[in-house]
Parts: sequence; structure tokens; C-alpha cells
Amino acid sequence: MDKAAIERAKEHFGKILENQMNRMERVKSAPDWIDYGKIKPLKIGLLGGDGIGPIIAKDAKRVLYFLLKDEIKNGKVIIHDIEGLTIENRAACNKPIPDDVLAEIKKYHVTLKGPTTTPRKGDPWPNIESCNVAVRKELDLFANVRPVRIPKQGIDWIFFRENTEDLYALGPYGIEVDEDIAIDFRLISAPGADRICRLAFEHAKKNGRARVTCVTKANVVKTTDGRFLENFYRIAKDYPNIQVDDWYIDIMTAKLVDEKRRRDFQVMVLPNLYGDILTDEAAEFQGGVGTAGSANIGKQYAMFEAIHGSAPRMVQEGRAQFADPASMIRAAAMLLSHIGFPEKGKSLEMALDICGQYEKKLAITGRSTGATGTAFTDYLMETLQDPKLKGRWEAYVKA
Repeated sequence: MDKAAIERAKEHFGKILENQMNRMERVKSAPDWIDYGKIKPLKIGLLGGDGIGPIIAKDAKRVLYFLLKDEIKNGKVIIHDIEGLTIENRAACNKPIPDDVLAEIKKYHVTLKGPTTTPRKGDPWPNIESCNVAVRKELDLFANVRPVRIPKQGIDWIFFRENTEDLYALGPYGIEVDEDIAIDFRLISAPGADRICRLAFEHAKKNGRARVTCVTKANVVKTTDGRFLENFYRIAKDYPNIQVDDWYIDIMTAKLVDEKRRRDFQVMVLPNLYGDILTDEAAEFQGGVGTAGSANIGKQYAMFEAIHGSAPRMVQEGRAQFADPASMIRAAAMLLSHIGFPEKGKSLEMALDICGQYEKKLAITGRSTGATGTAFTDYLMETLQDPKLKGRWEAYVKA
């Protein structure tokens, strides 16, 4: 037995524990929710990211400018690009977010972000932390909200994934104790579980949702998942008119493909890793991860993004112009609703449904066999300008 290795591991874990206890104090003393209606001008930052990110970000930017043209003209809204959140710049700084870029991001109330590359072992980049994870932690964006809607199939899910804890939060800080043993750490806190569960219930209450489902593996991962599940049921007592239940993550992945059961689910709340896996599966029903948007919500900041990766292979093969911008544009629809323009957000969602799920006049294949992202966005914007947009959408849903 290598007692020195054990002592090094103890010291390593002690530092992690100290950092997390300090974080808990910050979480408990965090300011209350920002009121976007009282802010003028409201500042929206655009982050292109890596790989196909800058390509699809241009199309998402066009849509935002079109829908907010009056607000931009009267000075109510400002939209600017934020430069520097690239893998090359992050690698040069050896940081998940360069200090100057983070300072710039904090100047904006909300951001719309393209996908960024996360280095993995064996890559040419230094093994820096995921940029996404780092931004979520720095801005305390504790809720990852991912809707999946296929109206024609009766599917209307929304996932509330805890965003700042679990394996992802401590993933870079594992330890190779010796040549035989490697250990990673998993964190679930009571304040973290409480606030994501309460946000899920508040959404259900405000939007007429009748059921909230918690997803864990508490029968096996008894301490951390057990705490999350316990807190879920404690918060549920404040919402007696909402049905509650819980499922284990393994069977939940099966129930989403069960045609007899999947329409029963409405709002789902779950820890970070399970949320990432389950929402990628759910997005396939809607047309794949390229069609699903994502919100990262905190009390003072919010970031909206595509849920897919930066697709470096598409860039290497000269296919970036054929990348599907729908995921980032759907994130833009969520951004609009979040900052106080729900009608604009809903119109954009309906146009995306028409163009991507129903009419499909232009197919995105990721290759020259399909349309470019720019051509699809042109089609989308033409659809947005149709005065009969809502009736057109309803006709497709009822058909």
C-alpha cells in the first residue's frame, strides 16, 4: 500500500472540498433575479465559437436583427459580437475562458453562443476545462433548459438540467492515485438541487403543466442522487396541484421511445450528466441535435446556445456552409422569450417547425446534397414574414 499516494489524494480532495464550500456561500448570498423590463438598453452579446460556430452564428444573427429591428432602432436593444472565445485563443492562454473575454461577456445581460471545442485526452490542444462548463460556473448559470416539441406527435417536453454541479463540474479535478486507481468526483448540493427543482416547478405552474418528473439513479448512486431526489420531493410540497413522480435514468431513456408512455411526460428535472444524455436522445425525435436549442439560466445572466458540438470534421472537409443553423436559431427563440419578447420567440418557433418539420422545402443534409445554412435561413425568414404564419402552423399541426 502506497501511503504517500493516499495522503496526496486526501490533500487533493481537501482542496476540492474547500473550494466547493466557498462556492456554497456564494450561491446562498447570490442576488435575486434580474428584471429585463427595467433595463435600457438591453445588451445581447454574440459568441461565434469554434468550427461551424461562426458560420451558423451569422445566420442566427440575421434572424435576431430582423426580429428586433424596431427595438434596435429605438435604442431598447443593442446587439454586438464578442470576439476571442476560440480554441486557439483559449489554448494560448491555457484557460477555458481568457480573462479579457470573460470580462467582456459580463458586460452583456444575455449572450447567444455558437458551439465551442472541448479538448479531450490525445488532442493537440492542452487539456483545459470545457469552455461551456466554465462559463456556466463563472456566471452561475445553474439551469440548462432544453425544450423538445413535435406537435404532430403530441410531444411537448421541457428538460431542466442542473448545470453547475455533478461530474461535469469536478470532471477536470479527478486524480490518478497510482498506476492502478483513477478517481473522479461528483457533487450534488442541497442549494443546487433546490434551485433547479424550484425553477422546474415554477415553469410548470406558470405554463399550465400538470406533471413534473425527477430523473436520477438514486437506487445505486445513493448519496448524491439520493440528495437530489429528496430535495425534489421536499420542493414538490410547495406545489400541491402539480403531479410528481420519479424515474431512474436507464429506464427513462427507454420510456422516451415508448410510444405508449412518452406523451405523458411534460417537465423533467435532473442532474447534469443525465440531463446531457437524455436531452440528446430527446432531440433526435425533433430531427437531431442540430435542431434543438438550449438556455443556460442564472439570476443575473443568461446564455443561449446550440446543443451540438463544433463539428471540426465538417470544416476540415469543406462542408461548413452546409451546417444546420436551426439549433442556434431555436436558441435565439428561447432568448427572445426570456428577455420579454415571447410573441417574437413563439413566431420564430412556429417558423422553425414549418420549415424543419412540416414543409421541408429545403433539406439540410450537412453536405452538398442538401441546402446551405444560409439558404435555409432565407427560407425561414420568408416564412416569418407570412402574415398567416400562425394559421399555417396550426394547419400543419392538426393535419
